[in-house]
Amino acid sequence: MGGMSNIIAMLERDSQDIAIFQGFTAHQLELLDTAFEAFFLLRDTHVFEQGDVSEHLYILTSGKVIIRYKPYDGLPLTVATIGPGGVFGWSAALGRSHYSSGALVIEDCQGYRISKARLSVLCEEYPDTSGVLLKRLTSLVNNKMDPTYAEILKILKNGINAHGLDHQRNLKNDR
Repeated sequence: MGGMSNIIAMLERDSQDIAIFQGFTAHQLELLDTAFEAFFLLRDTHVFEQGDVSEHLYILTSGKVIIRYKPYDGLPLTVATIGPGGVFGWSAALGRSHYSSGALVIEDCQGYRISKARLSVLCEEYPDTSGVLLKRLTSLVNNKMDPTYAEILKILKNGINAHGLDHQRNLKNDR
């Protein structure tokens, strides 16, 4: 993925445009550099399919991805279009074992991704940096009735334990 300094330079550049990365110190950007990796995907690439093992959370800096959900007895439905600054692959961040929907690139895209394991380590070893990151991710889920919002709030309230995110599966309405 290039050298460490290349990703730091990209994060510093993108921190001007992508809200999730704004306001981090140089030291925090270095920490994020150890956790995230850059990616580039071409149009018509299936990032993951519904039911695949959840591995990464993705943050787009350019391009577009559609999120598709296939009901048991129907055709796939496009449920969201993700653009620059958007996040997808929430299942990985929420500790779910499989993606609940699929992601398809509709415009060449690039951005950053973080694995479940690296996110867990970041949360365990650097709670200040990961706390800011998780709060910013939560702000992207703007519908408080969305189950993802409640799950992320629960993670923030309970903290991340040394065993990672897998113990944060139970959905609870925090109101």
